Amino acid sequence: MPKRASEIHLVTVHLDAQSPTPMYCQLYDGIRAAILAGHFQAGARLPATRALAKEFNISRNTVVEAFQRLFAEGYLEGKIGSGTYVSKALPDDLLRARSVVETLGAEPRTPRVSTSPNGIGPSRALSQRGQITAAMRTSVSDDNVYQVRPFVTGLPALDAFPIDTWMRVSNRCWRYLSLRELGYADPAGYMPLRRAVAARLRETRAVQCDAEQVIIVSGTQQAINLCAQLLLNPGDAVWLEDPTYLGARAALSNSGARLVPVSVDQEGLVVSEGIALEPNARMAFVSPSYQVPMCVTMSLSRRLALLDWAARTGAWVIEDDYDSEFRYAGRPLASLQSLDTAKRVIYIGTFSKSLLPALRLGYLVAPPDLVDAFIAARAIADRHAHTLEQAIVADFIAEGHFAQHLRRMRTLYQERQQMLVSAAQRDLAGLLDVEGKDAGLNLVGWLPPGVNDKDVSQAIAEHNISAPAISAYALKPQKRGGLVLGYAALTAREIRKGIKDLAPILTKFVK
Repeated sequence: MPKRASEIHLVTVHLDAQSPTPMYCQLYDGIRAAILAGHFQAGARLPATRALAKEFNISRNTVVEAFQRLFAEGYLEGKIGSGTYVSKALPDDLLRARSVVETLGAEPRTPRVSTSPNGIGPSRALSQRGQITAAMRTSVSDDNVYQVRPFVTGLPALDAFPIDTWMRVSNRCWRYLSLRELGYADPAGYMPLRRAVAARLRETRAVQCDAEQVIIVSGTQQAINLCAQLLLNPGDAVWLEDPTYLGARAALSNSGARLVPVSVDQEGLVVSEGIALEPNARMAFVSPSYQVPMCVTMSLSRRLALLDWAARTGAWVIEDDYDSEFRYAGRPLASLQSLDTAKRVIYIGTFSKSLLPALRLGYLVAPPDLVDAFIAARAIADRHAHTLEQAIVADFIAEGHFAQHLRRMRTLYQERQQMLVSAAQRDLAGLLDVEGKDAGLNLVGWLPPGVNDKDVSQAIAEHNISAPAISAYALKPQKRGGLVLGYAALTAREIRKGIKDLAPILTKFVK
């Protein structure tokens, strides 16, 4: 009589009823990990589905669903109801696949190979550039842009987005887009959107451009990457506002450029300092309308000095105009590009703040002689942006919904900023100095001299409050510590509560 295969026990498989992961997925993951780790030998018999359902206190259908997935992928064989076994066909190299096993959280059953300094086996080691890229960060906090909490930066008022209007426009776009337009598209972007962007930029920002100069990109980050790829050689010097947006710092550094941190004061980038440090720099990166994270606007004299330097030396200037739509006193300021007679400025804008970050749509305005090069680089990067979303935004602008939405948001953001300032001045006097501004979605709260802003920011984060330290954005030591406070995504109640929650934490640092 043939010997019956021994039945295995799933003691290494753990299910968590509180986890958002469905139970059948947890069971599938646990059995798969145990098989790959060698805990369950080939040919071993699994308990019956009813027995497992009783053991784990789950429905039999949940067990059957997990088993069916394991059958389909070749981990199990046999027949549910008459005997289920670990597959005998699993090759040894799969069972020893260290990278797969470790991803699942199980221990490999074979010894680890020697590793390179970055912790990856020699045959899978990253290139030098890959190691640099993997170590870079585009945000001062790993999760500060993904979760709405006090005082998250970078998020607009998602709760106030006109979703019903957006859906009506979206449904109509689905009906009128032709079959040709649903195929591969122009890497420069959907022409109606390029025309709409060009017209709006000429009207509201005095940008000198026509539609052919507008290239639709997947957000500001891609635009900066394209500029670095096309205009910088390894070792080229780049003036970088200090402190500045970390995404720009990462993109420029990743191109092999040599970053030259240039101070920012109440008038913006200190151009004279940049000239003293590196007069022949190849590029300068600036956000003149509302600087990240210092929340200052570049003065006219500084703008003219920067453009004069660029024209004399042949340097390029990247103008990041990420939230120019939100100015609360008077008309929006004219762009830096509007003053550029030498065609040295590449203008960058985005819909992430004015509409939704999830759209991943932005634009750049290239000087006429660089348009073809930028289109070629855009095609290589990811072919083209999402055509349907471009069409929706184009109609959203053309029908007046965009302008109406911006008017509502300006009023809302001004109210939320005033709420933040008044609450901070009432509850944080002597702890954090917060003053209102005429623009932007963030403010800076300045700490008393001598207080370490990174320590404060870390302590605040432990209470589920996001307030990045000014010094986290900087390459050079800063004269005074501060916290960046976003308010656009928060209700009045959330702002008031967030400020009250800050007070006892800040008190521990201020003597």
